[in-house]
Amino acid sequence: MRASRWQSFNPLWNTLQNFQGEMNRLFDRYNEPFDGPAAFPPVNVWEEDDHLFVEAELPGLDKDGLEVYVRGGNQLSLKGVRKAPAAPKKGLWHRQERGHGAFERVLTLPYPVDADKVDARFEHGVLTLKLAKHESARPRKIPVTGE
Repeated sequence: MRASRWQSFNPLWNTLQNFQGEMNRLFDRYNEPFDGPAAFPPVNVWEEDDHLFVEAELPGLDKDGLEVYVRGGNQLSLKGVRKAPAAPKKGLWHRQERGHGAFERVLTLPYPVDADKVDARFEHGVLTLKLAKHESARPRKIPVTGE
């Protein structure tokens, strides 16, 4: 009798894992409201210590035309209106890629934040938010008792 090595299901398992990864990427794309071809404003989100930072590019806006809301503890909403560019008086548009009009971008934050402890700065067309983690989202050291 010839001994044969048992073939595992690794090729099938790898294929299923790749499929799951692709499905996760597909649904992650639709986790936020659809804002057209590209979400506006583009944002960077990062975490340091007990704070979450959000940076949004908002060229051409002024701080008076911008609204920032924290809802439900972990929802951040950026609203505003970009003015339409002035039409050329004697020229002809060849390309117009910069959008205009009202926008709202809603981000689901990775944890709840304290809406009363938000620092918002708007300089050179960039909005920078510093949001403090809510007390419930901060790690707590648990005392261990026993021998």
